[in-house]
Amino acid sequence: MLDRVLTRLPRQSDPNVLVGFATSDDAGVYRLTDGLALVQTVDFFTPIVDDPYAYGQIAAANSLSDVYAMGGRPLTALALVCFPEKGDTDLLEQIMAGGLAKMTEAGCTVVGGHSIRDEDLKFGYSVTGTINPRKVWANAGARPGDKLLLTKPLGTGVITTALKKGAAKDAWVEAATRVMSQLNRAAAEALAPFDIYAATDVTGFGLLGHARELALAGGVSLRIDSSELEWIDGALECARGGHLAGGLKANREFLGGCVEFAAGVALDVQNLLYDPQTSGGLLAAIAPDQAAAAQKALREAGCAALLAGEVLPKTSPLLAVR
Repeated sequence: MLDRVLTRLPRQSDPNVLVGFATSDDAGVYRLTDGLALVQTVDFFTPIVDDPYAYGQIAAANSLSDVYAMGGRPLTALALVCFPEKGDTDLLEQIMAGGLAKMTEAGCTVVGGHSIRDEDLKFGYSVTGTINPRKVWANAGARPGDKLLLTKPLGTGVITTALKKGAAKDAWVEAATRVMSQLNRAAAEALAPFDIYAATDVTGFGLLGHARELALAGGVSLRIDSSELEWIDGALECARGGHLAGGLKANREFLGGCVEFAAGVALDVQNLLYDPQTSGGLLAAIAPDQAAAAQKALREAGCAALLAGEVLPKTSPLLAVR
């Protein structure tokens, strides 16, 4: 819906805008000097776990992720709070304490924010960072032959949906919370020395939705190797149990004919590839001769290092999954 609206609006012209919304990138990049640019993003959402401190941590990690996905370094953040007028302020304090702890871990200073009264609790941040204008990881740039690396396992959407239905085991929720609250800082720093030609983080559009953005922006096609992916503990069980978020179904409908699955890809796995993630990992296109070294660096940094697929010349289907 937003995409249809944006295409009807007049485009602003500013030569210092290096990355805007035209290619569905994770953050905007605005050049200040030849060697310095701002990277800016914003994100907030309703609670997805019961623990308020963990919710604050996840919201912060998710907001910071877009800066890391561009190859930038977060500097400052503004908190965004929507809270019921008669809500428990102790609850809000725990949420904001969780967010502040994660921002402190990232070396990002919370300098203020904005709050409104709202019956539906929402929390997140607007984050500003810096980046070298010549080293931006944008959606566009993937080349045929590049390898695709993914730095976190998948499955947060089905697990949090099962949690809302009272059907998730504690161990599954704990595993998903660890993944969602993990900063993408270590992954971005591990990948920084390598030739990254395109990158994004995997969030609400699922792995396939964000892969589509890389493919369209780069004028290429992608092959996803589902056998190389990893799932958060409990994700397959939740998918098999039918705990599919509305966003998963919307992603599948939106992608339509863009995706073709090989005969051996199980339906549960297909659903997990559409599953909307919160604070998911980085998906990066890397020079093929550097993929193995980058995987080693990611593992040494404590991150997943999944060889998720490869970049192909543009063909049909846009995304092929085997």
